Amino acid sequence: MSSTIKQTAAELARRIAAGEQSSEEVTQAHLDRIAQVDTDVHAFLAIDAERALQQARAVDAKVAAGERLGPLAGVPIGVKDLFCYQGLPTTAASRILEGWIPPYNSTVVDRLLAAGLVILGKTNLDEFAMGSSTESSAYGPTRNPWDLERIPGGSGGGSSACVAAFEAPLAIGTDTGGSIRQPAAVTGTVGTKPTYGGVSRFGVIAMASSLDQPGPCARNVLDAALLHEVIGGHDPADSTSIDSPLPDVVAAARKADIKGLRIGVVHELGGEGYAPGVEQRFAEAVELLSGLGADIVEVSCPHFDYALATYYLIMPAEVSSNLSRYDGMRYGLRVGDDGSASTEQVMRFSRAAGFGDEAKRRIMIGTYALSAGYYDAYYGSAQKMRTLIARDFANAFGKCDVLISPTAPTTAFKFGERTNDPMAMYKSDLCTIPANLAGISAASFPIGLAAEDGLPVGLQVMAPAMADDRCYLLGGALEAALNDRWGSPLLDRIPEVGQAAGREGRTR
Repeated sequence: MSSTIKQTAAELARRIAAGEQSSEEVTQAHLDRIAQVDTDVHAFLAIDAERALQQARAVDAKVAAGERLGPLAGVPIGVKDLFCYQGLPTTAASRILEGWIPPYNSTVVDRLLAAGLVILGKTNLDEFAMGSSTESSAYGPTRNPWDLERIPGGSGGGSSACVAAFEAPLAIGTDTGGSIRQPAAVTGTVGTKPTYGGVSRFGVIAMASSLDQPGPCARNVLDAALLHEVIGGHDPADSTSIDSPLPDVVAAARKADIKGLRIGVVHELGGEGYAPGVEQRFAEAVELLSGLGADIVEVSCPHFDYALATYYLIMPAEVSSNLSRYDGMRYGLRVGDDGSASTEQVMRFSRAAGFGDEAKRRIMIGTYALSAGYYDAYYGSAQKMRTLIARDFANAFGKCDVLISPTAPTTAFKFGERTNDPMAMYKSDLCTIPANLAGISAASFPIGLAAEDGLPVGLQVMAPAMADDRCYLLGGALEAALNDRWGSPLLDRIPEVGQAAGREGRTR
């Protein structure tokens, strides 16, 4: 593995700006890495090599002209295939949008380009971001670089896997119920769900509009914060965008001092159903945070026990509404139009052929929850419970600055283990769903490898709305302490893709 692709995004940007290395060289090194390993990993659905190299050369020209560059200029990045990028297919990993090329850019893509980042291509995901394993992609699953027989999380498994496999130093994901944080946990990377409204959703294919939030994926805390700074901030094109300044997430990531920080351990997010290795690493991380001078207390959020049921009524209801536009009539897949079929038949044939099983399951659940006679009993009741969950957070933040929990109850499971058991799959997001329901900020940081299988474990940090900097403050301090303890970042212990894992001795 070349030394270039192992560098952090911040270091790559520094070297490019100083003229020590060209963005074109860095971009080509990552394209070469993708060619080497992505047949095994399948993190990308589309590679845009020619345009990426053009973007890199434009950055190099600015360096040669003495122009001042942004803190990530010239750094390659992967973008989840939910973000509109003019000239490149945007499929949401669904057959129903196969071949669709958007005529405009999402706000996030525009901000990446304006900041000088180099877009390598579009990353894989569960269809329409519906899943916890990236197994429901219509174009085949992504594999976890730690073990190619295991899932990389979902829905944003492609974004986290490309970062973990050193195919890109950065990636963009979306988080509706944990789709950035859970993949980060099981791939040993960093993933942040910003405050709802903190990053624009304009030009992002919607799954559940009151829950979706774009955010950064990276290999370390500072890189994630730098990317968050690039994509965050108010956007008039998004009616849900918050019109207030972004917290100084970069300064928080660099501070690495949590003396006096009040940290609440959420009682309801642990115990039965959590793997021993996950609980062990989490307990060690809590002890480490205490040793760094933080004040640790246990807090109770009793309505979190109902978060999973609440989410799986609200989210499918919004899915049912958002996916109704994919009807085979205006764009995307069109099936059964032989001249004799009615409009209704073409729509039925197109949707039956274009949507996968999980998308159909959620559409049906959501349609039922919104139907006459059931709306108040299901959707209305779920919205009331959502309010109680938000109140639990408010009460807890009255006592603590941040809350923590494991990010996921288990490490990465093997392919096929949960595909026939939707409830088992949904429970992968037990810890992450409450933050989406409340619209607060949250992030996942790697804390080591589980003793029983040698796979990554993540710690989740949750902070109040528009206090995203607190997540980075704790994450930066934790990362520095763990790197001191281990002598290197966790991903230094990842096996080379395609080689036998050989995990013995890699559990710390």
